Amino acid sequence: MPAADFEMNEIHWMMDMFNTIDVGLVVLDRDYRVCVWNGFMENHSGLLPSAVKDKNVCDIYPSIDEKWFRSKAESVFVLKNRSFTIWEQQPYIFKFKNYRPITGKADHMYQNSTFIPLSNVRGEVSHICIIIYDVTDEAINKKELEDANSKLESLSRTDRLTGLYNRGFWEENLKKEFKRMQRSAGCSCLLMLDVDHFKRINDKFGHSGGDVALRHIADVLKKTLRESDVIGRFGGEEFAVTLVDTDIEGGKIFAERVRKIMSESTILFEENEIKLTISLGLAAYKPSYTKHELWIAEADKALYFSKENGRNRVTVLDDIS
Repeated sequence: MPAADFEMNEIHWMMDMFNTIDVGLVVLDRDYRVCVWNGFMENHSGLLPSAVKDKNVCDIYPSIDEKWFRSKAESVFVLKNRSFTIWEQQPYIFKFKNYRPITGKADHMYQNSTFIPLSNVRGEVSHICIIIYDVTDEAINKKELEDANSKLESLSRTDRLTGLYNRGFWEENLKKEFKRMQRSAGCSCLLMLDVDHFKRINDKFGHSGGDVALRHIADVLKKTLRESDVIGRFGGEEFAVTLVDTDIEGGKIFAERVRKIMSESTILFEENEIKLTISLGLAAYKPSYTKHELWIAEADKALYFSKENGRNRVTVLDDIS
């Protein structure tokens, strides 16, 4: 084959590869005008190379984060070094629709990209080449794995019946609050509450009725709590609330509010009405507590005083000590 023909074939092969390769190739000049727009870019954008040539890339794609893009590109022009970005830093440069059936849950193509400096014969960086890689499959798989791990973590710390924290996770949070109190000498309260005559509810309405009653209590507590407070199902029909940065007077107000709501509310279950009351015990943090279990025991002591002295009441530990 003559040398001229071989060179022509080589150019043809290179152009063929350039337009069929499964990555995007865009070349921009110093003013961010498009000089090259390969087949990948044409297929995913729907824009012919002739339609975008010599136009500012940010005008063609207004969805580009222009401030971020210029900062990235300028570092390549000035420093003459390659630069990379991954989808976790910037989900995409060009917002293309996702066309992959396997990852159809994504509404756009996730992209990694490489910015490459292109020098002229004088060694000046006059253009940059941007390579776009479609990493939608990898991104979606990673997101789904993270979501699954997050759900597993949530399940491991959540009481399935009430949606509150389970005892183990709640107690871990109490330990942290206890240590914070030891360091700061602040004020926080621990509130324990228990459903009065819960066995009667189970006997009359069955365990399903009892479950509805427990979920109702959980809903009331969640609606009444502040974001900083921590609530957990301590076990059976007993609940525990850590009232963060709350003095004893504030704790009494909160406890009495919850007691009143419970005593006045009616729970509907299979055309039946369930009425219930709760007993509560409240203990403020004391520097004399050497471990968080003592704090729990003191709040529990106040709770059982309520249970043994009429129920449907709030007892503060200091009032019986």
